[in-house]
Amino acid sequence: MSIQVVEKSAEGLSRVIAVTIPQGDLSSRLDARIAEIAPTMKLKGFRPGKVPAAHVRKMFGRELMGEIINDEVNTSSQKALDDAKLRPAAPAEITPITDIEDVVAGKADLSYEMSLEVMPDFAPVDAATLKLTRPVHEPTDKEVEEAVSELASQNTTYEDKGGKAPKAADGDQLIIDFVGKIDGEAFEGGSANDTPLVIGSGRFIPGFEDQLKGAKAGDEKEVKVTFPTDYGAAHLAGKDAVFDVTVKAVKAPKQAKADDDFAKAIGIESLEKLNELVKQNLQSNNDRQSRFKLKRALLDALDKGHDFPLPPRMVQAEFDGIWNQVEADKAAGRLDEEDAKKSDKKLKDDYQKIAERRVRLGLVLAEMGRAAGVTVSDQEVSSAIVAEARNYPGQEREVMEFYRQNANATNALRAPIYEEKVCDWAFEQAKVTDKKVSRDDLFKDDEVG
Repeated sequence: MSIQVVEKSAEGLSRVIAVTIPQGDLSSRLDARIAEIAPTMKLKGFRPGKVPAAHVRKMFGRELMGEIINDEVNTSSQKALDDAKLRPAAPAEITPITDIEDVVAGKADLSYEMSLEVMPDFAPVDAATLKLTRPVHEPTDKEVEEAVSELASQNTTYEDKGGKAPKAADGDQLIIDFVGKIDGEAFEGGSANDTPLVIGSGRFIPGFEDQLKGAKAGDEKEVKVTFPTDYGAAHLAGKDAVFDVTVKAVKAPKQAKADDDFAKAIGIESLEKLNELVKQNLQSNNDRQSRFKLKRALLDALDKGHDFPLPPRMVQAEFDGIWNQVEADKAAGRLDEEDAKKSDKKLKDDYQKIAERRVRLGLVLAEMGRAAGVTVSDQEVSSAIVAEARNYPGQEREVMEFYRQNANATNALRAPIYEEKVCDWAFEQAKVTDKKVSRDDLFKDDEVG
């Protein structure tokens, strides 16, 4: 096949390469494809295997040529890179030069340009020379006890409030019947019986719970409220309503005690076993944090140990992604306190450095992984897709189909798997020293740029 390849520009790490595939070559491939499938086709009006090639071309030529063009772009672009011994830092951007419609119609050669940035020339640091510290912490008996007590505090039960005609206060639970009315008419969804309501929970319309403070069992109250203007039910939003409320019981909270009975109430055989499970969970969280800190130490060492030209478009794309999120956070009032004090210029300067760091580390990890033979299997990617699909109950099939049809989305799942595997390989090569620290020290300063 007589592919023509011309390097149109080479500036720094940027390259633009023009590729042309003669129309005659495409037509030959189309003829061969038609000759291959015609004997297997079954079309109405023709005997099986006897469909004329001209008819196949008329009926399916456009579709077949489209497939051939896609295949030619994929194979010829890779061949052009291989022949020029170029390694892209990221997938090349393909831009057609000739009108694809003319190519499909057999009126023009297939010509396109590849715009790409190549891998900078650098030698990654020898991971075996790295010395890293991993902070570790084993949960103490006190920490386990506190965690179990916190778990018990989250399992509050309620019992009838003691005393003579006890009155409802913040934190108490009422059992109520109520009927809601607007302009004297009961409205749909505004009535219920034997409804538990904890004073101060914010579960009901603003103002509803406050008007029930001091209520006693047997009281009948008239509660006046105004539905919020952004209330979910449009026909009620902003409306004034009156609720006729009957208080049937006043109950006080009873905090569960961390003992065998509590353990059995939540499905664990004993307090001892519960303590054991809680300790395992705490240790698992600590181990994840230890790995996070170790990874940050690795990335800091790699960032400090490399200095080479970065592909400008990759840096710009990384910065744009970061800055778009910053602007969204700013508009929503979600910027952290430190960033909120900075000018846009200062913010951009800071995040430009972060973008450069991310690109530099991405290239270093990619090169280290390539040299070490690190790969991500199809099974690992499939497992990641399944895990992602589980985040969307009831839509698992649609999510999995989306990833099957979207290479970019699949690559977005593959990339972090690859990064973690390269880091694991680097940890094995490096000299890693464990350092015992307190839990507070393990979890402080846990943000990474």
